[in-house]
Amino acid sequence: MFQLTLLIIILALVFDFLNGMNDAANSIATVVATRVLTPKLAVAWAAFFNFAAAFFFGVEVATTIGRGIVETSVVDQYIVLSALIGAIIWTHSCTRWGLPISVSHSLVGGLAGAAIIKAGFDSLVPNGIIKVVIFIFLSPIIGLILGVLFMIIVMWIFRNTKAKKVDKIFRYGQLISSAAFSLGHGTNDAQKTMGIISILLYTSGFLGEEFYVPFWVVIISHTAIGLGTLAGGWRVIRTMGMRLTHLRPVGGFCAETAGALVLGGTAISGIPVSTTHTIAGAVMGVGMVKRLTAVRWGVAGKIIWAWVLTIPLSGLCSAIAYYIIKLFL
Repeated sequence: MFQLTLLIIILALVFDFLNGMNDAANSIATVVATRVLTPKLAVAWAAFFNFAAAFFFGVEVATTIGRGIVETSVVDQYIVLSALIGAIIWTHSCTRWGLPISVSHSLVGGLAGAAIIKAGFDSLVPNGIIKVVIFIFLSPIIGLILGVLFMIIVMWIFRNTKAKKVDKIFRYGQLISSAAFSLGHGTNDAQKTMGIISILLYTSGFLGEEFYVPFWVVIISHTAIGLGTLAGGWRVIRTMGMRLTHLRPVGGFCAETAGALVLGGTAISGIPVSTTHTIAGAVMGVGMVKRLTAVRWGVAGKIIWAWVLTIPLSGLCSAIAYYIIKLFL
């Protein structure tokens, strides 16, 4: 049992690493697109704050993932293993295709798919699933609205300032906003891995009678996602930062600030949201202020389809994985 548990923990950290690779775009796409930082400096900047987030926020999202998606009585090592396999397959495929997806939702879909195969739909926790599904739609909408509002406010404040001076001011401002967003990204997404490792340890009998998130799990999860961000998913970065809309430093600042507020608020509330959905909505909102045609809606459409398909397809992958694992074990 110990060997299998250790293997699954390693696989969870691989998933966390891939999470950082795919979601590197969320943290640095805007700061790279506006040329405030070079790509290598940008990923190092984001990776540092991904790790630093371990010391700023709690573990509410990890608790939701651990206990709020699937009934703990149903979860075993094989469900966790299958969920990770399904999430990794979908995440890696989309990273290679350059599609910024919700890695969080791929894990939720993975857990749900394996649990349904084992124990049916009654194994799911309705409140947790509903919360996740609602915020699939709410997080990009809130990000978009805040992106629009911040952009309008900043444009009004600096309406009499020359464009070059505005760019200079917000080149520095983007360093702060990208750091804030990376903190939000780190805490929200690393907590998904914390949750999956913690529920594995709990159901395997390593945590005792009460579910909690050990501090060493917090540290290794943030380390893995930071290293993944450092590796960077360059195709996804090009999609988010260069193909979706054209950004200047002021737009990048507004998009990142909007995203950081959404991620911080949901992390404290224990709501597992997609950093991808959030920042994409904010970037589109900033682009819309200029004009609706500034957003490349064809690219946006492909991203949205990837969002819609993430939970069912990662769930399908994990269900197949669970069936195969049980067939041979």
